[in-house]
Amino acid sequence: MAKMLYSVSMSLDGFIAGPGGDMSWLTPYIGPNPVVTDVIERIGALLVGKRTFGGDDPHRGTEKEGKPFGGGWEGPQFVLTHHAPADPVPGVTFVDDLQKAVAAAKEAAGDKYVNILGAEVARQCLTAGLVDELLVFIAPLLLGDGVRLFDHAGGHKVRLERLSQSETPLATNLWFRVVR
Repeated sequence: MAKMLYSVSMSLDGFIAGPGGDMSWLTPYIGPNPVVTDVIERIGALLVGKRTFGGDDPHRGTEKEGKPFGGGWEGPQFVLTHHAPADPVPGVTFVDDLQKAVAAAKEAAGDKYVNILGAEVARQCLTAGLVDELLVFIAPLLLGDGVRLFDHAGGHKVRLERLSQSETPLATNLWFRVVR
């Protein structure tokens, strides 16, 4: 059975995107990371928020632009949105209900991870008790403003158990299990 994993890169001050969803801050921190390589091989499907799907790309202007993990991963993608595009996108299914999107992504992933991409869809999954694990790559940078890792006024506590911690020159990797 597939597990739900939210993997994300974050600045030390808690931002996953700059103002307006700008992802250019991340470009200098994309590089060799054995944890990233390992997790990409263990992903069976993506659950993506609409803003993330159509948003900025840290690979902008390169041949890797628009490809999940810069082209390091291929497979089924499920985009959570109430406004699907008129024209189909190969390999992408647009779903307007969180529970249906999660069920479809889990089925497609098999025994691998469903990797969640996007702050809002991750927040919704966490609030609904659907996230099994979190993998945060902390970049050595204070971004100062932008989209927070989790921004939920009146939110609730979520207990985590650290599974692993490691470092590369470009990031500190923290992997957690959600304690239920």
